[in-house]
Amino acid sequence: MKKQLQEKKITLGVCYYPEQWPKSLWDDDFKRMKELEFQYVRMGEFAWTIFEPQEGQYSFELFDEAIECASRHGLKVILGTPTATPPAWLTHTYPDVLNASQNGVLYQHGMRRHYNYNSEIYRELCQKIVTEMVLHYKDHPEIVGWQIDNELNCEMNVFYSDSDHRAFRKWVQDKYKTLDQVNEAWGTVFWNQTYTEWEQIYLPRPTVQDSPNPHQALDEKRFISDSAISFAKLQADIIRREAPRQWVTTNGLFGHLNSHQLTDDMLDFFAYDSYPNFSTIFPENSNKPLLDRKWSWNLSIVRSISPNFAIFEQQSGPGGWVNRIKQPSPKPGQLRLWSYQSIAHGADMVLYFRWRTATQGSEIYWHGINDYHNLPNRRVDEVTNVSSEIQKVGEAIAGSIYTAEVAIVFDYDNEWDGELDEWHGPFAKASQQEWFKAFQYSHIPVDVLNLHKSSTLEDLQKYNVLIYPHPAIMTEQTAQLLEQFTENGGKIVFGCRSGYKKGSGQTYMKPFPGVLSKLTGITVDDFTTIGPFEEAPSIIWSTNDKQGTVEHFNETLTVQSDQVNVLARFHGTYYEGKSALTKHAYGKGSAYYLGGGFNLDIALMLLSELQLETPIKSMTLPEKVELAIRTKAGQQFIFLLNYAHQPQEIFLEEKMVDLLSGQTLESHVTMKPYDVYIFHK
Repeated sequence: MKKQLQEKKITLGVCYYPEQWPKSLWDDDFKRMKELEFQYVRMGEFAWTIFEPQEGQYSFELFDEAIECASRHGLKVILGTPTATPPAWLTHTYPDVLNASQNGVLYQHGMRRHYNYNSEIYRELCQKIVTEMVLHYKDHPEIVGWQIDNELNCEMNVFYSDSDHRAFRKWVQDKYKTLDQVNEAWGTVFWNQTYTEWEQIYLPRPTVQDSPNPHQALDEKRFISDSAISFAKLQADIIRREAPRQWVTTNGLFGHLNSHQLTDDMLDFFAYDSYPNFSTIFPENSNKPLLDRKWSWNLSIVRSISPNFAIFEQQSGPGGWVNRIKQPSPKPGQLRLWSYQSIAHGADMVLYFRWRTATQGSEIYWHGINDYHNLPNRRVDEVTNVSSEIQKVGEAIAGSIYTAEVAIVFDYDNEWDGELDEWHGPFAKASQQEWFKAFQYSHIPVDVLNLHKSSTLEDLQKYNVLIYPHPAIMTEQTAQLLEQFTENGGKIVFGCRSGYKKGSGQTYMKPFPGVLSKLTGITVDDFTTIGPFEEAPSIIWSTNDKQGTVEHFNETLTVQSDQVNVLARFHGTYYEGKSALTKHAYGKGSAYYLGGGFNLDIALMLLSELQLETPIKSMTLPEKVELAIRTKAGQQFIFLLNYAHQPQEIFLEEKMVDLLSGQTLESHVTMKPYDVYIFHK
């Protein structure tokens, strides 16, 4: 059973930093929060020096007063443990706590997240401050829960301090037991990298051509994830022991961290920080980019961790640090749109970042709901509108689950291995995005499925179709699980570079696609990357002469089973006429294999072949409008979200009531720019 948020209604709140504002502002701030019908205020995650001004000297007066003030106005409080920003007295006295670059240069005090997870003295000092805070606040009736640290692995997700090298050596020893096993797993016989003493083992260090041992580099990512999880567990255990009535979570979704394992092992639910404008200023390099709508992909990953989750930081204004990131202001309606984007994908708690824009520090341009001057503005008006609407629909929608019959599959091993391995990593990211666009533009709700060694057939059979674009690492156990899924009637789609690596990242001595050959019914005859001055070849479908371009990498396929149907062949290249796309009837289901990377056109063609279409037949929607469905007790809540800055025409074949406005709509309907409808069936 997945861990998820348990709210009886959709709730709103805001992030607030009482230590950054004069006390004279607090009462009015909390009063206005309550007038907005906020339920929660989140605070404390950057205030270690306030709580412990000197080592071993604890002070709670400021936050006691702030929490009491919030409580008087009927606000519940979420407290953060302050371990993301160790104090100057701590880093000065104990430089061992600092993180280091791969070259061994220490990152100094002056920003945040400058510590490492494996310093024994840092872990000890974190235990002490968390214990003191929890003991002080465990019985406070208005403190509902704790956020561990803040955005684990944000800003920096690699660690090379002396403490990390020592901890990695111990981690490797615990995992492999003997040096022979290490040398086998890392393939150290290649280039004479063999280890003969444990003291010779380090995290990857600078190498010629910046090319570390790839199998060691994969274990590095696993170690970093385990280190972050161990650090979080250190704090979670204290909260569980001393304050069992208060829930435990953490926020963010960052690299080199298995957030699924983190949540399953120690959290009550997962929380996310949602900034859709990041995809506007850093758009994916592809045709018809999703821009801020791409954030629905991130939210889908979050939903795979906790079906109902919390947003601890919802973008509410333009964002930027003094020296980097320049996000434009949300257009009128976008703040509301992004709030419902989070809710549509499973958020039952949304906290805006932040109450008022900071007047000091690196984030003086990371705007909150209120500006520096504290006067009314359109962002306050928009949040007021959202809050008013949520009061009408929040109880009905809370606890409902996003509903999809198809999932895009990912796993951490391939994600981490693909960071270094350019023969499959870049293809996976690109293909995931192109498939997600195809589902979005076709109004087909889609989930994300995290596949891991404990995944069961029951996990997979929630879906009719799985898209697993380029799983280079594929264990025999996982291959057998996918065979069972297909044999029982499921459909699964693979792309090039699938199935040929073991869990260590070493390759099988088998024809490509390795352990997936039985399921796909093919082997790879030949392969090539597409060079920088080459055009990607096209494929021609056997049944209807449709054409598409197969990008990044090409594999020509040899049929090995009489149950294989060749759906498309290559055209316009030296492998003219060779099989490019196949369908293997396997048991009651089918396995598809494309000898290339996926783009939007190919994905759209395969949607038709897979017989996938929008589940809501009574609506005709344009591409710019996202369809999402949440379901509870047989009831459907249908979300329509317009991401366009122009009006969009939709067609409703039957009368439907928009829960937000109360209007009855039918036939041709015009959605305003950035507008949202929620229908109930």
